Amino acid sequence: MIIQPRMRGFICLTAHPEGAEKNIKEQIEYVKGKGEVAGGPKKALIIGASTGFGLASRIAAAYGSGAATIGVFFEKEPSEGKTASPGWYNSAAFEKFANADGLYAKSINGDAFSDEIKQQTIELIKKDLGQIDLVIYSLASPVRTNPRTGVTHRSVLKPIGQTYTNKTVDFHTGKVSEVSIAPAVEEDIDNTVAVMGGEDWKWWIEDLKKAGVLADNVLTLAYSYIGPELTEAVYRKGTIGRAKDDLEATAFKISDDLKEIGGKAYVSVNKALVTQASSAIPVIPLYISLLFKTMKEAGVHEGTIEQMDRLFRERLYTGGDVPVDEKGRIRVDDWEMDPKIQAKVAELWKTADTDTLGELGDLKGYSHDFHKLFGFEMQGVDYNADADEMVWIESLK
Repeated sequence: MIIQPRMRGFICLTAHPEGAEKNIKEQIEYVKGKGEVAGGPKKALIIGASTGFGLASRIAAAYGSGAATIGVFFEKEPSEGKTASPGWYNSAAFEKFANADGLYAKSINGDAFSDEIKQQTIELIKKDLGQIDLVIYSLASPVRTNPRTGVTHRSVLKPIGQTYTNKTVDFHTGKVSEVSIAPAVEEDIDNTVAVMGGEDWKWWIEDLKKAGVLADNVLTLAYSYIGPELTEAVYRKGTIGRAKDDLEATAFKISDDLKEIGGKAYVSVNKALVTQASSAIPVIPLYISLLFKTMKEAGVHEGTIEQMDRLFRERLYTGGDVPVDEKGRIRVDDWEMDPKIQAKVAELWKTADTDTLGELGDLKGYSHDFHKLFGFEMQGVDYNADADEMVWIESLK
């Protein structure tokens, strides 16, 4: 079939297998080009491994340190005339390249919040790897069914205390408009923490430890975001911020639980990047557009793979102590949060509108990165040619 992007709001309903493969190949080549990460992980579990930071973490572990990787995700497989979800094609491409390069790579497709998938993962680790020395937790689902209560929770993006009003942009059209978001009620906060907080991460580590599949000195890592004053009312001081607070507090609880085997849990605060999740957040696309322009001009812009590669090389596996801030968090948002960068973005924000954004921001770059998430706008791919949508992940055949 000929596969073209079909958009519905901030979602693309199609994905391109050849484009996804090209995207994965480029990320692999970037990591390989940086050389080996000395002392890096050898056996890694990535929970949420098919897109975004989780996918980049899997690539960084495999191609920076030669790590065997197990990836857990929840993706839609293809059917005749219908494409798979982008994470499916990403994972198929990753396994294809890893296998060709002699790297162990297997995947599990299912609800990572469920006890069933946790158990299936443990059994695969026992069978193939014995123990793992790195666990990345990078789930970005808006919905979670708690396996112990049976209750389904849905996260919401809302401010707390009062209505939030600010500018946003439709990145498809470039139209800047005003958006208002009503404040959350207590139930909204509780549900968002239940989905995006640290409880499930903690349960994963407890189950893995109990099963004896965590190696001595294991590292586990989850991802967070803080962001600027511009977005804090709707993000860090809103419902999602409460969930991130819970996630960050959970790292200390997990570290306590892992002390007897020398393990440690960290939260890494990452840079604002174009992901399916961030595209859904009002205000964020406009902020990212201005941020990208500013960081590119300053020569400090990073994409997802550059960010995760730097995390592994310059934070996690340096041979010394992992550097953290006063709250125990790893910071790889340091270039984004540089006062000079933030001052410039805040200045641009004042005059950014539909007429000026093309000059002030990098909306083209934002849109390009968004399309890349789904395998589109990749150089060297003929999008007018027939593509085989029926691509399968090797270990799931």
